[in-house]
Amino acid sequence: MSALRRSTGPAAMTTGLLLVLALLSATGPFATDLYLPSFPQMADELGATATGIQLTLTAFLIGMAVGQLFFGPFSDRYGRFRPLLIGSVLFVLASVVCAVAPNLPVLIAGRLFQGLFASAGVVIARAVVADLTSGQSAARTFSLLMTIGGVAPVLAPTVGGILAGSIGWRGVLWVLAGLAAAMLAGVAGVVRETRPPEKRSSGPFLGGLAAVLRRRRFVGYAVLFASTFGVLMGYISASPFIYQNLMGLSPAGYGVAFGINALGLVLAGFISARLARTVPPRRTVSIAVPVLLGVSAVLLLMILLDVPPLLLAVPIFLAASSVGFIMGNTTSLALAEAGFAAGSGSAVLGSGQFFFGALVSPLTGIAGEDTALPLALVMCGSALMAVLALLATRSPDQPDGERRRLARGA
Repeated sequence: MSALRRSTGPAAMTTGLLLVLALLSATGPFATDLYLPSFPQMADELGATATGIQLTLTAFLIGMAVGQLFFGPFSDRYGRFRPLLIGSVLFVLASVVCAVAPNLPVLIAGRLFQGLFASAGVVIARAVVADLTSGQSAARTFSLLMTIGGVAPVLAPTVGGILAGSIGWRGVLWVLAGLAAAMLAGVAGVVRETRPPEKRSSGPFLGGLAAVLRRRRFVGYAVLFASTFGVLMGYISASPFIYQNLMGLSPAGYGVAFGINALGLVLAGFISARLARTVPPRRTVSIAVPVLLGVSAVLLLMILLDVPPLLLAVPIFLAASSVGFIMGNTTSLALAEAGFAAGSGSAVLGSGQFFFGALVSPLTGIAGEDTALPLALVMCGSALMAVLALLATRSPDQPDGERRRLARGA
């Protein structure tokens, strides 16, 4: 029990801790993307329909969204380490249940609980960064965290496809259980308590959620974060059809194109982290968000003008790269507004991200597989929402004072 209350001196943001937090942040992409190539095998062996297998993914995403709303406030009240360790242990157990599931209903239930408990690592990782850093340091750390975590959705489908061909879908789920165990080992061996007792909440359990949702600037940044993620999820959902059906690329060619766009996102995150040393995070976001809207509008215009489909790859690449400048900085700005309840603030960010992503993803295919128009409309709508959310976070009464505060890294 002593480990559950561990506090062995003041915590600091070390390289080891950053890597563990990056692993926690990458849990969602790995758990969603690693087993996607195994869907046909799973349907055959479990005697299930494609829709039934898809429910295993839906259950996980619902668990991730709902779980963050619990573990975020829980970590504000009881500290970061204990909820993180409990969630990590249960994540391992749920992963084992998924790997040995005898039928589809058990697998769906296992994936729901897997998402619920995996959410602890995702939401608390952001809260730990908010506890240990602030201002430009926080923006730099969040950008690095999301950049490292951004490699996961690039690698996971490829690795999952290779594994599915050699060890089968159950083997893939056992690999995921092994990743969960590695995450648990990292938490137990590296993470220290970062929220001392005197800073923990003592009011109503959901009081932190209610408090952060009353803060206009936090809500604005949360909407900005979710809508930017909506652009990214819209692209990810539609990309197989656009690159293969419209552009005529082979599956291997699609993989290369997807990798190039992911590389743009990752490089943008690294550049954003470097810029955070000298450029206030809001200034970077204030440039990147209009750029995101602009390239989304260009994509829509190109589709309406019926340009050669291959040319659509250019604005899509620029849009994906723009996201790399926005997500980490927006996380920093949002949690700076919720520093008194960073766990609850992180929960709102994460849940909004997953709910909004789940909302826009089906819309990109609403007109069939042979048009990119729905994607362009989703990207434009999401980017416009991001611009409006950014405007809502301004302080109209004291714009100069806000600018000076942001310049100091607040």
